[in-house]
Amino acid sequence: MPKVRDILYYAVHVQELRSIIQWKVWHNPVHERDESTETESAKICFKYLDKTSRSFSAVIKELHPELLLPVCVFYLVLRGLDTIEDDTSISATTKEPLLRNFHENLEVDGWHFDGNRPEEKDRELLVNFRYIITEFKNMKPAYQAIIKDITQKMGNGMADYCLNAEFNEVGVNTVEDYDLYCYYVAGLVGEGLTRMFVESKFANPGLLERPQLHRSMGLFLQKVNIIRDIREDFDDHRKFWPREIWSQYVDSFEDLFKPENREKALNCSSHMILNALDHADDCLFFLAGLREQSVFNFCAIPQSMAIATLDLCFRNYAMFQRNIKITKGEACQLMTASTQNLQVVSEAFRKHLHSIRRKNRPEDPNFLKISIACGKVEQFIESIFPSQKVEEILAKGKAAELQAAISAREKTAPEVGSKKETLVLLGGVLSMMLVITGIMTYIAWLMGARFDVAFEEIKQSWAQLTGGSLFQGLDQVQPTNHPTGHGEL
Repeated sequence: MPKVRDILYYAVHVQELRSIIQWKVWHNPVHERDESTETESAKICFKYLDKTSRSFSAVIKELHPELLLPVCVFYLVLRGLDTIEDDTSISATTKEPLLRNFHENLEVDGWHFDGNRPEEKDRELLVNFRYIITEFKNMKPAYQAIIKDITQKMGNGMADYCLNAEFNEVGVNTVEDYDLYCYYVAGLVGEGLTRMFVESKFANPGLLERPQLHRSMGLFLQKVNIIRDIREDFDDHRKFWPREIWSQYVDSFEDLFKPENREKALNCSSHMILNALDHADDCLFFLAGLREQSVFNFCAIPQSMAIATLDLCFRNYAMFQRNIKITKGEACQLMTASTQNLQVVSEAFRKHLHSIRRKNRPEDPNFLKISIACGKVEQFIESIFPSQKVEEILAKGKAAELQAAISAREKTAPEVGSKKETLVLLGGVLSMMLVITGIMTYIAWLMGARFDVAFEEIKQSWAQLTGGSLFQGLDQVQPTNHPTGHGEL
């Protein structure tokens, strides 16, 4: 049942409502999941996929059958790892070995973990983790190796931060630490997925030779989430915004949430968004290396959502007061654009970059750098999809030549024709004026106008001006009576 608030919102934002309907009615997945061929453990895996992520679940289930289950299992394995890392009720001495050895448990039949606090939202996934292990063992060895390797790297990275007393007390310190943290929790995901795409022949192998591309894919998404979730993380006593950035604007992290520091908080958020924008052009470059439509959709949709979320957060103080996100209608618009091709996705990026530049303020100390960062991404888009195409340039050239020819012809046309057209036009104007005058005179007569009185007044006025010669002469010309009854000629 839709909420009254939603009904009122979409009554005003009709275009967004149209996008939702179009997505629901007209969207056809590139590939559809065939449940009839799945094992019972595979069905349970997809059940937990739906429970742990609505957004990723939809795009994962539309992947090519070659990657459908491997990516689903990969996501659930990392979600399980993240559930342990996020649970603040687990002591560091218990958490560290769990994180470091998590990859080894993928080989242990029936392994599960029930040590999470009852309110942990993904606790059930770890309690029934044996189903994920079953499907992990059923997949190709190449995919198993990739998942296990990434899980080991991520688990060790999380464990390092778990034991870092400074991180636990004051949060992330430097921008370098911030990038490293984002790499462990998201950049490694980009690496693992890229290796899977190349292994399945659905991506250009050259992507593995440029690791900064898939690294940027993960870091861009993670940084956008950290920027948007600032209020939620603060309420949970977590600080992911690096001290190196926020200390330039306020003395303590808590000051960002005080109303009197509104402008300082907005400038600080601009700095964070500037940091995230450094990865945007790499993300588009990465998408250009994908060879299969469902894989492209899987990667492009989150990136489009991310740039739209950055646009939403930019100069928006509401993010310090509550958790904000793009509307469902906007999400459907982005998903429709992201399931077409790179050019349409690039246009979505360009649109939100323009919006960020419009909201940019000269009083913001990051004003110039943000303009440059947006310009850098727009320049990259322009280099692969020029806004003025060759065909348009040629068409404009032909139109200019035609216009020049018409102008020359008009200059050399006979003057007679020109005079004739002028006379015809003048005659038409005079005729119209006569018609209008006649109509107005007739209407005046119907309304009771006394033209005889007016004529007499005109005669008198003329007589005064001319001495009465004309009208007086006319009045004196009278017929002479003759005895025969005929006037003299």
